Amino acid sequence: MEPGPRQLHTEIISWFTANGRDLPWRKPDCTPWGIFVSEIMLQQTPVVRVLPVWEQWMERWPNPAALAAEPSGEAVRAWGRLGYPRRALRLHAAATAMTADFNGTVPDTYPELLTLPGVGSYTAAAVASFAFGRRETVVDTNIRRVHARAITGSALPAPALNAAEMRLAVSLLPDDDTASVAWNASVMELGALVCTARSPKCESCPVLSHCAWVAAGKPAPDYVPKGQAWSGTDRQVRGAIMAVLRHAASPVPRAALLGPGDFLPAGILPDDGGDPARPETTALAQLHAIKAPEEQLERALAGLLTDKLAEETRTGLQLPG
Repeated sequence: MEPGPRQLHTEIISWFTANGRDLPWRKPDCTPWGIFVSEIMLQQTPVVRVLPVWEQWMERWPNPAALAAEPSGEAVRAWGRLGYPRRALRLHAAATAMTADFNGTVPDTYPELLTLPGVGSYTAAAVASFAFGRRETVVDTNIRRVHARAITGSALPAPALNAAEMRLAVSLLPDDDTASVAWNASVMELGALVCTARSPKCESCPVLSHCAWVAAGKPAPDYVPKGQAWSGTDRQVRGAIMAVLRHAASPVPRAALLGPGDFLPAGILPDDGGDPARPETTALAQLHAIKAPEEQLERALAGLLTDKLAEETRTGLQLPG
């Protein structure tokens, strides 16, 4: 017998209460800013990688004004190797807007959150829900996968969020504000820990007995998700260039980035640039070890400049000021 929404709410929220991870942005004393930062960092990035960077950010920049007071390049530098560093620029831009337009606080409604630079419908809903307890429909990849399997019997959700999925998510959201927040967090966690994309742990699922996908015999997905290539891609080259710029204390000559025959002049690294064991020198060596053709290096540099992740001065490239 197909369970009603209330039964699903009870079973999945009870599971989450007993099994949810103890994450710092879920603690009652976490500020809305801390939750906002976590939501940006967690996009396309696993929790295990986000945790140490989030903690460092919150210690250094405990509120939007603290981040806005520093150059955007410092946000990019502190982003480290989380990937997709444009998120660091968006965080800095959002902090600047909060400081200028919201008295240094995170706006507490979905429409106001949408006015922040780089904030889309998912982030606005998630922050409104998790930071302010508002009844908003939060739909990420994990939630979509649980809905697809438990309710519609599909192995995977559609390749992109569609209107039918959104209607289903809205119909499943509890009417009570508090319960809706718990539901959003619970379904998301179930998708992250149990109802995973490649190796779902069905035996641990609280709704196994009435999962539509299991009842249908676990049919295979009707499409094959495309993995993201890394080795040899522009993304790899961009990341390697960014690693050099994060370590450098002053602009890095373009020639040093383009060819292994060029060495960094003294003073660009925090200490003596001649020591090959230094991480800064290692970052440059790792860039050259990719053996990217010059046109790819030039294309990667151009992209970083266009995206404002780097800027070029008379003496070379550096993180934005």
